[in-house]
Amino acid sequence: MPAAAAEPGTWRAGMGVTVDVRQVYKYPFEQVVASFLRKYPNPMDKNVISVKIVEEKRDVSTGIIYRKRIAVCQNVVPEILRKVSILKVPSIQLEEESWLNPQERNMAIRSHCLTWTQYASMKEESVFRESMENPNWTEFIQRGRISITGAGFLNYILETFASTFLRQGAQKGIRIMEMLLKEQCGAPLAE
Repeated sequence: MPAAAAEPGTWRAGMGVTVDVRQVYKYPFEQVVASFLRKYPNPMDKNVISVKIVEEKRDVSTGIIYRKRIAVCQNVVPEILRKVSILKVPSIQLEEESWLNPQERNMAIRSHCLTWTQYASMKEESVFRESMENPNWTEFIQRGRISITGAGFLNYILETFASTFLRQGAQKGIRIMEMLLKEQCGAPLAE
């Protein structure tokens, strides 16, 4: 049986674009988080070149594990738009921070782009948590927001491209997670 719908919603809120995603993985929280942390690099998404943990610590009083990772990704801006000098970079860097609370079975993730910060803001906030429907399932909720300034008439074109990229990226990320979970854990858990 396929997991719940993963069709992300998109809307324009003033300047910028926001994409929302909700997915239920029919696997326990611990397996989903382990797969998420191993998700990249992956042959299914060649845009992610590397992911490196730059900081990791555990709060002994709460048990919360904090991680900071830096991902290096290929520049996916279309060639035609790379004629603009600021967009002519071979790769972009993303910073991801996560707070894993094994006792409460949730993990909060915040990520943002470290490249083009003077022209664009790209932020994602995500949560993995035990599903209310079934404690052996895991709910994933993500909100991504991109806003572009300082590119003049290109702002709208770049935001339109970015919203498409965010939506497709969210769907691809969910497909990769489903594949990894199936490979590593077997068939999804039934109700």
